Amino acid sequence: MSRSFHKFWLKVTAVIIGSFGPVFFLGTMAPTLAPARMTLDLLGWRLNQPSAYDTQDTRFLSALTGGFLLGWGVMIWCLSVWVHDAAPEGVRRSVLAGVLSWFCLDSAGSIASGNPSNAAFNVLVLLAAVGPLWRPARDAIAAPPLSPSRPAARAPQDDELG
Repeated sequence: MSRSFHKFWLKVTAVIIGSFGPVFFLGTMAPTLAPARMTLDLLGWRLNQPSAYDTQDTRFLSALTGGFLLGWGVMIWCLSVWVHDAAPEGVRRSVLAGVLSWFCLDSAGSIASGNPSNAAFNVLVLLAAVGPLWRPARDAIAAPPLSPSRPAARAPQDDELG
């Protein structure tokens, strides 16, 4: 894959991660908690035994989760727009490290809490979110390493970010 395709895929990753944010935010209020409850039931594979999702603690955790996921998705989007051109391999590795860290801890926690089905769903999310980011871009491999005689690409200035 090329650097430009990686840059595009970072936006796909951002949408996959960030889209869970509003779903869990809706779980903070009784009139709008159905999407969050259905997501929890699907990921926990409790289709015949729906989650109550009615305690204040659950709603608070839903608020935290929604905020973190939306923020993480926005951060990845911003990395693709504002940083990727200057440091494509650093951005790719950073996003990959974050997604793999999420996968390991979330899957372990799911299994420990008696919800191994979420670990299985996590494999699908991992594959979709990482996509071609597993490997460096082909055009990045051919590029010589940075040195004092070959500085990094200039980062865009604020007036160029439009």
